[in-house]
Amino acid sequence: MKRVLLLGWMALALVSAGVAQARRNVTEKIEWTYTDRPEMPDSKLPNVLLVGDSITRAYYKATADSLSGKANVYYFAASTSVGDERLAPQLAEYFRMIKVRFDVVHFNNGMHGWGYTEDEYRRYFPELVAAVRTGAPGARLVWASTTPVRKDQQDGATNARIDARNAIALEQIKKDGIPVDDQHALMMRHQDLHSDDVHFTTEGSAIQGTQVAESVLKVLPKKTSVQ
Repeated sequence: MKRVLLLGWMALALVSAGVAQARRNVTEKIEWTYTDRPEMPDSKLPNVLLVGDSITRAYYKATADSLSGKANVYYFAASTSVGDERLAPQLAEYFRMIKVRFDVVHFNNGMHGWGYTEDEYRRYFPELVAAVRTGAPGARLVWASTTPVRKDQQDGATNARIDARNAIALEQIKKDGIPVDDQHALMMRHQDLHSDDVHFTTEGSAIQGTQVAESVLKVLPKKTSVQ
């Protein structure tokens, strides 16, 4: 089933591009996918999904706490990145299995995939947006900018590349009219709260989660139908 989903997505991507382009496949030594959901979601509340990577995993709890009583908060986080042909099928499989109608999807997928060029990032970023729209039809979207690193990584994340990719993503986000949660600007003011060169302390993640919740509340429907 997963192979069928993968082949179907690849065919769709080629048709939408109009031409068949050779696609590189860059993997990491350790690959992972994590999800979480409320133990007892309230059917009277709207549903919010956070899509991202380990940064998202870290601010998930703070976001869920901030939205307690206002929304059911779920997350999907993976090491697969923009440019990786597995990301869209993984999201499709998640949506198929979770069977939840999401009212808001807050997404970012920026801290992996440094083996892909910025040209590839530009080419394949629309796939991420399309995968979210397809899996959560009717949901209001919020895009979060990728956070800065404390120290540039050799053959990995650097602040110059993060700036470049944020600018590339922002071009499409603006065209699509998707609101922005500027997590990059937020954490540039809190570089002292890094727990390592990439991730943040619990305090830093809490600051992020508060802003994530604020950005979600701006687009959260006042009422939603019971599932």
